[in-house]
Formats: sequence, C-alpha cells, structure tokens
Amino acid sequence: MSLIEKIRAKAQADVKKIVLPEGDEPRTVKAAELIKKDALAEPILLGNPDAVAKVAAKQGADLSGIEVIDPCNSVKSGEYAAALYELRKAKGMTEESAKEIVKDPMYYGIMMVKLGDADGLVSGAVHTTGDMLRPALQIIKAKPGMSIVSSSFLMECPNKDLGEDGLLVYADCVVNPCPNAEETAQIAISAAETAKVLCGIEEPRVALLSFSTKGSAKHDLVTKMQEATRIAHELAPDLLLDGEMQFDAALVPEIGASKAPGSPVAGRANVLIFPDLQAGNIGYKITQRIGGADCFAVLQGLAKPCNDLSRGCSVEDIVNTVAMTAVQAQ
Repeated sequence: MSLIEKIRAKAQADVKKIVLPEGDEPRTVKAAELIKKDALAEPILLGNPDAVAKVAAKQGADLSGIEVIDPCNSVKSGEYAAALYELRKAKGMTEESAKEIVKDPMYYGIMMVKLGDADGLVSGAVHTTGDMLRPALQIIKAKPGMSIVSSSFLMECPNKDLGEDGLLVYADCVVNPCPNAEETAQIAISAAETAKVLCGIEEPRVALLSFSTKGSAKHDLVTKMQEATRIAHELAPDLLLDGEMQFDAALVPEIGASKAPGSPVAGRANVLIFPDLQAGNIGYKITQRIGGADCFAVLQGLAKPCNDLSRGCSVEDIVNTVAMTAVQAQ
C-alpha cells in the first residue's frame, strides 16, 4: 500500500469536516464530489450556491449531500464577526470591518476552523500561500510552544533502503527563507510530529543538515545548525535527533558510521531538516525529478490544520491534500 493510500485509509477511519474556501473553482468542485464519494472527509464548499451549482453542472459533478455556504448570506456571519472582532480589536479592527471581512470566503473558512465548525481548511487552487497563511496566523495561530509555521514534504522514494522503507520527511521546503537556530529547532520538532502522524513513522530519526558533519567545517552557517540541534534537544529531549551532518552522513549507514560514530541518527535518518529554504526547495525537487520520488506537501505548526495547494494543482492533488488535512485534524 502506498503512502497516500495509507493516508486515505486513516482519513476514512475518522471522517473530519474540511472547508474549501474556493468553492466555485472547477477543480475544487470536482474534488469535493470525489472526497464525499470516497468518504475521505465531509467537504464544505464556500461560495454563492448558484455559482457553485453552475460550475458543478459544467464539471458533471454531483454535489448531493455536500454543504455549500455563502459567506455573504450565512446565519453564522454575525457570530464569526463578533469572534473576529474580539480576536483582533487590539490590532485596531472595528466591529464594522469584522462584519465585512468575514464575507471573504478565506476569512470565513478560517473562522469556521477556529470556532470548531470545521476541522481543517484547504485552499490554493487560485489563492497564494500568503492569502491563506496571513489569516490563519492571525486567527488560528501557531501551536502552543511554537512560534513558527513551516512545511514538510513527504517523500516516497523508489529506493526502499532510504529512510523508513523509502519514506523521508523534508523540512522546510516552502515557507521560511532563512530560519534562525531556534526556528530551525522548532521546524525539526514539527517535522518529527508530521512523520508520526502522516507517515506512520513510529520512531522519527531527525538529522539537521549542513555541509559539515560534527564540526568537520567551521562557518557561521554550521554554527547555526549546531545551535539548532542543541535547542531541539532541550525542547524535545526524547526525540532521536542529531546534527550537524551532511546529507550522505544522514542517509548512508557506512558514511554515517565513519563521519559520526555513535550517533543515534547518522546513516538511518528518516526526517531531514534543511538549513534554509534554498537548500530545502532544491533538495526536494532533486529527489523528485532525479530520484523519482512521489512527494506530498503539508503545512505544520498551526494550532489547527490548514493546507496550501499549488495553483497548478490537479483534482487528485486537492483530494490528497484534503485527506492529509483530515488526518492532521485527527
């Protein structure tokens, strides 16, 4: 069974409500039909019901049993506006502006998640990452003890000798351009949790990557990863985590034994933490394009799950992301 098949099975075992703010977007409408049909989640589409119905007819999508909510004419709008005002009044928000803002499907959907009327949110078919992350950070906020939201890529590699039977988790590859040592430590802890929750990896083994292994080179960039390792050990003392180390020392047993003897992680890492966004983004794309890995992206660190899509996403991408979001919500 592939990774995504396992994730879908987990989603079906405990069905969650996932809100889709881009409710009249054609791929999203078709995906909602498939999500409902396969019982991966209870999808909720946001948008004008007439507009959604027209798109569904054009797509040949059956939306029977799928809730469609118009944020501009919702019985919940007053409640959401009042809650938003309370959350943001210290930042200068007025009651009137809150009433207008909740008419925006993205904000309405975020408020649904915040107040428990939905378990998670997926967007990005037409919106940017920032369009979703800004309200999510303002309203849902980061998990307690976390100051940063980041991303992980779940990499399913053809080479089953790598990681956990071919599964690797890469972080951060999308969100934070240049995290400092403390932020990098938090990314490592979040990625380990993602490995457990979504990949079913019972024992995450986290390597903080660099061009140096255990002091083989000296540079400020190396020092950052050494400091991040120290902080992560303090924050999560039971987590199998080590660094700094080179990519090959993290993955290849004989190289790990040579370069980092005695390390509980070297040569057998299944969670890889990159020093910055350039390295992470390049690394996952090399693994995908040259290594032939399947990859799935999720956000991590929010108090409640919200996930972002590529604007070039397919219907299947949306379905899979909803399934992952549902599992995160469990």
